[in-house]
Amino acid sequence: MLTLILASTIRELENLFLPTFRNCTHLKTLKKIHALIVKFSLSQSNFLVTKMVDVCDKTGQVEYASLLFQQVVQGNVFLYNAIIKAYANNSRYSLALILYKQMVSQISEDEKNPMLPNKFTFPFVVKSCAGLLCVSLGRQVHAHVWKFGTKSHSITDNALMDMYMKCGSLEYAHKLFEEMRERDLVSWNGLLSGYARLGQMRKARELFEEMPDKSIVSWTVLISGYVGIGCYSEALEIFREMQMLDIEPDEVSVISVLPACAQLGVLEIGKWIHIYSDKNGLSRSTGVCNALIEMYAKCGCIDPALQLFEKMMERDVVSWSTMIGGLANHGKAHEAIELFRDMQRTRIEPNGITFLGLLSACIHAGFWNEGLKYFDSMRKDYHLEPEVEHYGCLVDLLGRSGRLDQALEIVKKMPMKPDSKIWGSLLNSCRIHCNVEIAIVAMEHLLEIEPDDIGNYVLLSNVYAEVGMWEGVSKIRKLIRSKSMKKTPGCSLIEVNNVVEEFVSGDDTKPCSKDLFSMLELLVSHQNVTNKDMIGIASEDCSESIPSS
Repeated sequence: MLTLILASTIRELENLFLPTFRNCTHLKTLKKIHALIVKFSLSQSNFLVTKMVDVCDKTGQVEYASLLFQQVVQGNVFLYNAIIKAYANNSRYSLALILYKQMVSQISEDEKNPMLPNKFTFPFVVKSCAGLLCVSLGRQVHAHVWKFGTKSHSITDNALMDMYMKCGSLEYAHKLFEEMRERDLVSWNGLLSGYARLGQMRKARELFEEMPDKSIVSWTVLISGYVGIGCYSEALEIFREMQMLDIEPDEVSVISVLPACAQLGVLEIGKWIHIYSDKNGLSRSTGVCNALIEMYAKCGCIDPALQLFEKMMERDVVSWSTMIGGLANHGKAHEAIELFRDMQRTRIEPNGITFLGLLSACIHAGFWNEGLKYFDSMRKDYHLEPEVEHYGCLVDLLGRSGRLDQALEIVKKMPMKPDSKIWGSLLNSCRIHCNVEIAIVAMEHLLEIEPDDIGNYVLLSNVYAEVGMWEGVSKIRKLIRSKSMKKTPGCSLIEVNNVVEEFVSGDDTKPCSKDLFSMLELLVSHQNVTNKDMIGIASEDCSESIPSS
């Protein structure tokens, strides 16, 4: 009887603490609640400790959650689930799996054990396997899902499918999808996202067409997938289809489609997205503003990009880096460098992209000394290790400035293997400054990396031509002919009525090709007539100004 009274009293005391957890959002408050729990001798209450661990999970206080868990002598399945969830949600994946192993080790084969993992355990254990990209552990956990009888739970199935996708095991993910008894929208979107993330857009598109229902997430996944593999026209096609079906873009879909507008130079669609974002409050998002700034800059409209940047309420490192890079690419080197100084004053730490923009600005302006200073500053001031792209910028900067020996020395001392872009940049600088010796060195490396790129042969031929080494020019031309190499035809893009048209040199397969060529001939003839008129006027002016003999 006394035991029942005590149990009843404990439950009542535990319930008294429940309201305090609802408003607990800080560690300081949680510690006060914990102190009261200890005072009432309830520190071993699995119920209350689980609630405190949940608070730690939401506030990111994983270390305190770990201390709470360790002081409980005999935890139950709910407490184990809570601590595993806290570890998984805060990227402590290894600790989550260690706790799961400890939990499973307590299961007795002789009798029913309350520590059996359940449908609330597995999603976070699987998430931890995905976080570590360990498919072998994931498969073992998948076997446990079947062993402990929770195989029909859709949340666990979706987590398993996501794990297989992130680990690159498409076959297992698709097989699991086919075997699922109930497929919800999360299941379809999960598989779609996996295919898109791995660049398998043909399969992603087929799956998208099969989907019984589609959400804005489905459309956005398809758009971002196409952008990820450089199929920008297809991304815009999906976006237009969305509009035709009256599906309103959200923040993520806007951020996903804007890079396609930037790459294709589709300014009108980009402007429409800007107006739509302003109207629907999406422009308050820093991510949307960053994407719009990049779009305007890449479409050649640096002033609207700068105006948008200046109006932003909050700017992150992406905002500053995008604007600095945009100014640099528009030849506004002084403005880019000044903006970086403003960034330093705001105490926002620059990243590798920021320095790429700065080095690009120095290249456009020929500021080789400043470029070296910023390159050194990456390591000394910000502890950033330069990537191959930064070395490429530095080599290009020194090469264009005529410091070819210094550029070659940097290439030789690079901590990573130089790629074709770096050797190509050095070869181009040799053409500008007529340096045959270093051009041959660069060409030797380019022949190893990309032996069939005709552009490199043409560059070396131009170097020989600049210094009058016609024997070398002839040798290169013979080599090109012997390899039967052809130059990739040039192409251009134009936007008409929100549709992007691509024109390739020598391509006469378009339906309106005859009309286009007729118009071009008319324009050329008109230009020739105009030039003759201008020459005649110039001749008359000259005859009047020069006295006759």
